[in-house]
Amino acid sequence: MNMTQRLSVLAAAASLSLFAAIPAQAETYDGVQGVTSARSAEEVRSEAYKAAAAPSQNVPRGSRGAEAFTPSADPAAVRAQAIATANAPDQNVSSGSRYNSRVVSTPAARTQAAGAQTPGTVTK
Repeated sequence: MNMTQRLSVLAAAASLSLFAAIPAQAETYDGVQGVTSARSAEEVRSEAYKAAAAPSQNVPRGSRGAEAFTPSADPAAVRAQAIATANAPDQNVSSGSRYNSRVVSTPAARTQAAGAQTPGTVTK
């Protein structure tokens, strides 16, 4: 055996002896824990029977048709916002999408809407 092999065997033996010197520890077993519930077994059982007898309990949501829709915003305001966004000068335009064009940001276009058109901007 050469020196490297001897050192590796010696290191392996030392690590195994250290591992064997550590005692094994286990958790203690305290038995089954007691039941802690605010309701009696009869109350739980009766609720289980009611749930099992309920009609269509396993039907996924939406399988009985569309649910009633209640909008969270005013439809007229949403429509006005959609029209303003669609008419914005930078809608669907990038700097390279048209020859010799310049993208104008929407806030800047709103301030210029009352004034003259800036030369070189894309209009619809």
